[in-house]
Amino acid sequence: MTAKKVDVLLVGGGVMSATLGMLLKQLDPEMRIVLVERLDHVAHESTDGWNNAGTGHAGYCELNYTPQADDGSIAIDRALAINASFEVTLQFWSSLVEQNILPSPKKFINPTPHLSFVWGEKDVEFLRQRHQLLSQHHLFKDMVFSDSADQLAEWMPLVMQNRNDGKPVAATRVAYGSDVDFGSLTRSMISWLQEQPNFDLHLKHSVTTLRKSRKGFWRVEVEDENSGEEKKFEADFVFLGAGGGSLPLLQKSNIDESRGYGGFPVSGQWLVCQQEDVVKQHRSKVYGKAPVGAPPMSVPHLDTRIINGKPALLFGPFAGFTTKFLKQGSFFDLFSSVKRYNVKPMLGVGRDNMDLTRYLIGESFQSHKDRVASLRNYFPEAREENWRLQDAGMRVQIIKKNAQGHGKLEFGTEIVAAKDGTLAALLGASPGASTAVQAMIDVLERCFSDRLQSSEWQSRIRDLIPSYGQSLVKDGALLDEVRERTLRTLQLQRD
Repeated sequence: MTAKKVDVLLVGGGVMSATLGMLLKQLDPEMRIVLVERLDHVAHESTDGWNNAGTGHAGYCELNYTPQADDGSIAIDRALAINASFEVTLQFWSSLVEQNILPSPKKFINPTPHLSFVWGEKDVEFLRQRHQLLSQHHLFKDMVFSDSADQLAEWMPLVMQNRNDGKPVAATRVAYGSDVDFGSLTRSMISWLQEQPNFDLHLKHSVTTLRKSRKGFWRVEVEDENSGEEKKFEADFVFLGAGGGSLPLLQKSNIDESRGYGGFPVSGQWLVCQQEDVVKQHRSKVYGKAPVGAPPMSVPHLDTRIINGKPALLFGPFAGFTTKFLKQGSFFDLFSSVKRYNVKPMLGVGRDNMDLTRYLIGESFQSHKDRVASLRNYFPEAREENWRLQDAGMRVQIIKKNAQGHGKLEFGTEIVAAKDGTLAALLGASPGASTAVQAMIDVLERCFSDRLQSSEWQSRIRDLIPSYGQSLVKDGALLDEVRERTLRTLQLQRD
């Protein structure tokens, strides 16, 4: 069978591949792009609305982005970086809305205030200090702090309902936080891409072989599960954006940069309420502090969600132990990812994180009553019968070799790219989809650097992202300009 020649092969039909495909098509409409997805429709794994938190992660409410050291100091650098990255994402979405490429913003993003909520003297003091540090920076200047029970009851009535244990409470709030249906967003982007010339989508297609030719392009063999036939592609560039499936595909590539990487899978579940009389009383995302020993992605939160146009309340996530890398994956995923070059880091992480493993296993065996008891920390009047359990997506945390050759568990996201720029993969989890645009710009800068430096691409990318090449962390005037536009265009101003 003759191989089809393409400029770009995207693997995985989620928000990362959709974002990169959209960026490339905006920069070069003639580029030949193929997207292959192993499931029968796109945005069905980590990107699906039920499989992620749907939070527009901006560092407003996520306390794990501002860790406190043993000496009491609070680091805010990560929160600043994540906030600036999300602002880049909002600029890109605004450009697509203005071009009528994306539908009405309410189809995929809705204003949902972001709150951090704590109780107890120690945590109240932590939140107060965190607010003092963050609100001095222009990125967080609109964050409000309160320890008034009356004010908190106005912000989050369900959370404060019949809360009479006498413990001091406090919260911070940013009114223009957002809830994002990444599944709807991704489907809209891919629908537009399918209407463009030189773009093909292949569903129920799985990559079986990925190898570099002597001429510098990638030979990719794909099994068509519809017919059982094999298809071949010759791609100048390959992007692996398959969520938990990216690590096994990266290992297939056998690039030097893949050596030493491993994965630590974590499953998740939500409690879901769709009782209209309950749902309508809560219009925010309320994040707390993670329990001792919990992974950062298990920070508990009570969220307003709009998924496929329908409102719901979600609480969780409840993490669990698994050996799958994908929700619709295999229990052998973890074992088959162990290679000669990563076995030492993976064993080291397993040894050094036994408390985490025990925590995840314990979470897996919780009863419905136990989970509702956790919920009542955030909704004291919650009734068991109003909440059901919903499986969330899988997250594969990065295991990588440190300078000493030992394993280290990472909880962020990372781009792994071949030194010649012909292949890139996205590994890891939070903040994930919220920073997809910045992550894919990093791919462009590392793998399409020559073209990105051209005057044509520079002009086009600045039309899409006006702040491109400038620092929103350092330039307050620039932030004010772009934020005013994105809040207006995406209809995120509520009060």
